[in-house]
Amino acid sequence: MSAKTIAIACDHGGIEMKDLLVKDLTASGWSVLDLGTDGPDSVDYPDFALKMAEALKDGRVQRGVLLCGTGIGISIAANRFAHVRAALVHDAFGARMCRGHNDANVLVMGGRTTGPEVARDCLKIFLETEFEGGRHARRVAKLS
Repeated sequence: MSAKTIAIACDHGGIEMKDLLVKDLTASGWSVLDLGTDGPDSVDYPDFALKMAEALKDGRVQRGVLLCGTGIGISIAANRFAHVRAALVHDAFGARMCRGHNDANVLVMGGRTTGPEVARDCLKIFLETEFEGGRHARRVAKLS
C-alpha cells in the first residue's frame, strides 16, 4: 500500500468517532485500511490493537489511529509491541508533540472523551507533522 494509506481500528467505544474520521480521511485523499470493529456490539480492545500492530509490522501502513472509550486501554495494548509508538492525545499540542518529538506512528483518542472537532484537529496535525529527529532520535531509538 502507498504512503498515503492509514489504518484505523476501534472497539465499540470508538465506533462513532471511527466512522467520522474515516469519512474525513477519505475526503482528504487517504486510503483507509479499516481494521474494525464495525458496530456497537461489545468487543475487546486488545484484539484491535493487535490488528494495528500487525498492519504496521507487515508494512501495509506506516501510521494508524486507534480508538476506544477513553483511549487508555487500547493505547496500553498497542504499546506492548516494540515497533508501535502509540500516543494517547487529548489536544492539538499533544498531537504535534507526539509526532515531532516522539515519532509516534499511532494516534490514540477516546471516543467518549474527545469531541469530534478536537479529534479532527488532532488527526490533521498528526498527519501533517514530521518527526524532528535530532536530539529526539536518540531517545526514540531507545523505545524499541
